[in-house]
Amino acid sequence: MSTDTTKLHWQGHRDRLRTKLIKRGANALEDYELLETLLFAFIPRRDVKPIAKALLTRFGSLSAILAAEPDDLVKVPGIGDTTAAYIKTTREIGLRAAREIIQTRPIISSWTALLAYVREQLQHETREQFRVIFLDRKNQLIADELMGQGTIDHAPVYPREIARRALELSASSLILVHNHPSGDPTPSRADIDMTREIMDALNPLEITVHDHLIAARSGVTSFKTQGLI
Repeated sequence: MSTDTTKLHWQGHRDRLRTKLIKRGANALEDYELLETLLFAFIPRRDVKPIAKALLTRFGSLSAILAAEPDDLVKVPGIGDTTAAYIKTTREIGLRAAREIIQTRPIISSWTALLAYVREQLQHETREQFRVIFLDRKNQLIADELMGQGTIDHAPVYPREIARRALELSASSLILVHNHPSGDPTPSRADIDMTREIMDALNPLEITVHDHLIAARSGVTSFKTQGLI
């Protein structure tokens, strides 16, 4: 096949996919097609369908691709440092957009949005993170901060440090968040005990723990819903 014919082939495919997106909406596109449209901007002069499919084969899902580290992304043929950086930027835009939703109204009344944000932020992390969402008197977001990061099954947590930071931020309440890289969001005995220790440290300060959320690939578990708080 000549170079001109090959060029026309992928250009025509791009035009058809853009038209499908505009006329029928993003929901009409398969996962690899959505990924193709993203790659169009980053890889302007080649057929990106094989690259999109290779990314999905390697990482398994769109969310896993967006959460992947650049060093892992560039292992896929066709993905260079620049494209990997743009993919990471796309994920950060999505996270910030999700954070904006929970910033504009009381978190308690935006619970579904909060769960989606927490899951998207943490479900593909390969090491445990312990985060705290600090809230004001109106239950609106003050800050979402990383308070501990560790290994595949443990992150150091210091109740006094959480209490100190809550006072610095003038927080009235908070939500504890961490992830289970194993993929199972079921609380462990250590998770339950640590939650109690944090609550005991905050009670004298009249700072409320609304919930403790555990995020994993299979979902998000709420301590409050489980009757653990």
